[in-house]
Amino acid sequence: MKRPGILLFVAAPVVALVVLLAVNPRDPGPSAETGKRTAVSQESREDAKARAERSEEESEDDDVVADAPPGLAAAGKKELAQRLVSSAVNSTLDWRSTYAAIEDFGDGQGYTAGIIGFCTGTQDLLTLVERYTEGHPDNGLAPYLPALREVNGTDSHEGLDPGFTAAWKAESERPAFRKAQEAERDRSYFRPAVRLAKLDGLSTLGQFIYYDAMVFHGPGIDPDSFYGLRERVLKQAGTPAMGGSETAYLDVFLKLHRKAIKDKRPDVGTDRIDAAQRQFLNDGNMDLDTPLVWTMYGKTYRVE
Repeated sequence: MKRPGILLFVAAPVVALVVLLAVNPRDPGPSAETGKRTAVSQESREDAKARAERSEEESEDDDVVADAPPGLAAAGKKELAQRLVSSAVNSTLDWRSTYAAIEDFGDGQGYTAGIIGFCTGTQDLLTLVERYTEGHPDNGLAPYLPALREVNGTDSHEGLDPGFTAAWKAESERPAFRKAQEAERDRSYFRPAVRLAKLDGLSTLGQFIYYDAMVFHGPGIDPDSFYGLRERVLKQAGTPAMGGSETAYLDVFLKLHRKAIKDKRPDVGTDRIDAAQRQFLNDGNMDLDTPLVWTMYGKTYRVE
């Protein structure tokens, strides 16, 4: 604050000091990288989801995605991704043996089923059955659609027991339903996660970290979803596309991903992060090169 009674002979030094501070301020203000991070972190969850799910014919992001290396979308890497996720969801590397898997783990999400852990309480299983029924109206799961709509968002089995689990297992013997599971996995999880990761400038490992987080937290836009998680990360670190360090960004992402798991379900283990993804990042294995070794809930897995 200026003092009104200051003498005129001190005016010149004051002016000089002001000029000096203007030229060499103690607080240089936000850097270009910080500015970019602020701008992107303010991107709404809705916008991020739209960019991730937009088809290639509709988006100006196409050139970025097309110019990026195949990454996790390469056939061998995609297969590796399914095996990694399956080790966490179904305790096996043989993800093709899990189409018929169905169990209530007591985690508040109802029945968890199939190759990606579709849940009766989290919309994705309902969406899968609805889309499948459009092309196969006489399937054995169609009679359960009213009950699936009622229990969506809860852990209730009302209207599903006692026959739904048997119907799921029987339908999973049909090639058409197996194909439907894979198509819904790709539509809702794999393609959006990989696309957004490429737009964020992430490596194959980063793309897998996005994919696994989307599988766990779901592709919704609420604060507890994948897009809510990414939004929180962007407030602390910039993506490579923003000029940030990928290692630093993924470090923050895994920390907040782990915290989100524990905040949501304290009893759930975090080996998918601690003994797998965190280890890959610490090893600098940004391309997910094999051989790959990781541990999941006391069991060691290896892919050559």
